[in-house]
Amino acid sequence: MAAGALRVVLDTNVLVSLFVFADSRLASLRRRLEAGEWRALTRDDCLAEFKRVLAYPQFGLDAPAQERAFAAYASLAERVVRLPSVRVPLPQCKDGDDQKFLELARDGAAELLVTSDKALLRLARRGRLAGLFRIVTPEAVLA
Repeated sequence: MAAGALRVVLDTNVLVSLFVFADSRLASLRRRLEAGEWRALTRDDCLAEFKRVLAYPQFGLDAPAQERAFAAYASLAERVVRLPSVRVPLPQCKDGDDQKFLELARDGAAELLVTSDKALLRLARRGRLAGLFRIVTPEAVLA
């Protein structure tokens, strides 16, 4: 990965768009990851959620397709270990399942948390993360 790569956290709904549906509107986001322009950050609980979501019946993915999608993302992502010394306070997300993405962005010194999740986007509108990282939609990154 390039030394000056933008450090980003992609939440699960964005990962599904990129690695399951290959959403053409977001294709340039995936190209940025693959080219090393973006450094995707993750941690074990975020990877576990992605793996669990890939198995949802509504996606209709057989086991090999699930593994391909998971491996495609995992090969591009850098794992971040929770750092106990980094304890900048974070706001509580209304959806407790999304708190891990805020923590990951903080602990991994991300510049962006890319999401379509309404609970996370509400935090962005309140400006509670100023100076840490920005929460943006995939569409806003592309604008």
